[in-house]
Amino acid sequence: MGKLALHWQIIIGMVLGGIFGYIMTQIGGENFTADWIKPIGKIFINLLKLIAIPLIVASLIKGISDLQDISKFKTIGLRTILLYIMSTVIAITIGLLVVNIVNPGSSISPELMAEISGTYGEKASVKISSAGSAANRGPLQFLVDMVPDNFFKAASSNGSMLQVIFFVIFFGISLLLIKPEQSRPVKAFFDGLNEVVLKMVDLIMLMAPIAVFALIASLITEISNPEIFVALGKYALTVVAGLVIMVAIYLIIIKVRIGYGPVFFLSKFSPAQLLAFSTSSSAATLPVTMERVEEHLGVDQEVSSFVLPVGATVNMDGTSLYQAVAAVFICQVTGFELGLGDQLTIILTATLASIGSAAVPGAGMIMLVIVLEALGLPAESLAIGIALIFAVDRPLDMCRTVINVTGDATVSMLVAKSVGKISEPTPKNWDDHYGK
Repeated sequence: MGKLALHWQIIIGMVLGGIFGYIMTQIGGENFTADWIKPIGKIFINLLKLIAIPLIVASLIKGISDLQDISKFKTIGLRTILLYIMSTVIAITIGLLVVNIVNPGSSISPELMAEISGTYGEKASVKISSAGSAANRGPLQFLVDMVPDNFFKAASSNGSMLQVIFFVIFFGISLLLIKPEQSRPVKAFFDGLNEVVLKMVDLIMLMAPIAVFALIASLITEISNPEIFVALGKYALTVVAGLVIMVAIYLIIIKVRIGYGPVFFLSKFSPAQLLAFSTSSSAATLPVTMERVEEHLGVDQEVSSFVLPVGATVNMDGTSLYQAVAAVFICQVTGFELGLGDQLTIILTATLASIGSAAVPGAGMIMLVIVLEALGLPAESLAIGIALIFAVDRPLDMCRTVINVTGDATVSMLVAKSVGKISEPTPKNWDDHYGK
């Protein structure tokens, strides 16, 4: 497969993984897959997570120090936040339009609701409890959570990425404010560190096709009740339809504003999208997202080093669209009537929740509970609804993560274009300097 483009290698790995996983379920090989195949995928994800924090530290410090002007950073920051909020609102609105047109809640019978509630009720209760803690936080608690009291403690967990970004921005701005002769050695160190970490990304990606095979195979063997997916097919397809529309909007914007055609963009960025689908984690995919955006889409590191890490933690277009569809679906199933004011409440609450819950583990489901509670859905209906969507949450999580990273890439290109920081892509290979 060495002569094939990386995205084709990954696609082949996914297809073969699906076939292998299906065969294992037919011959009782679930334990073999869990013991001998799944660890390969887990190692790959761990490697990506391993370099996420070093990559953010090195690339963001390099990007800020290269600006040489704090006002440029202010411009990039404001445009990034504004575009992320706009894209979130658009995603939620699309989700509401699709779910109201399709009305997927009409296909769920009371018997199916009772069966799924019994199977996933305990997991739903845990998420509702976690959401209660998140919802009771003060309005500025997310700002408090953003400022670490110990950088090394924050850097020890990918869940504290916003805290790391805060410190690194603080460090980078301070680096701009000291004498050039004093900052030069520090800047040179982080420039070199950045190149080393990017080369680590190239080396890790050599493992991607095999790792994706392992991830998909293990996912297939862990699906406990395939009939549930059929029963909830209309709901799942509604979510996917909304996500596809969102991708189409991204591609149109990229074509109009950047000049990249859909085929060019997808061929260059699809390895990051396929990894997002396989891992269900924007944070784990971040190193590949940054490598693809910088080297294959031409976004200057001054922009990508800020826009992409921030996006991986606060921008959740796919998740926000999913919140809208899931919230209305649950209301349809439980007979809870929604008016226009309630639909607007979903837009507002889901937008705020996507920012305020960014640092909370399992943020997607917790965000949904917060939205439903804001609508006034009764507690018993809430528990049934969360249990329902829990049944198909894993595959839909894979799909919405693809949209999350695609939205991050789109915003990074728009911001780069607006400040003149996008140029001809210059891809690098893992062995560019091998043997020299």
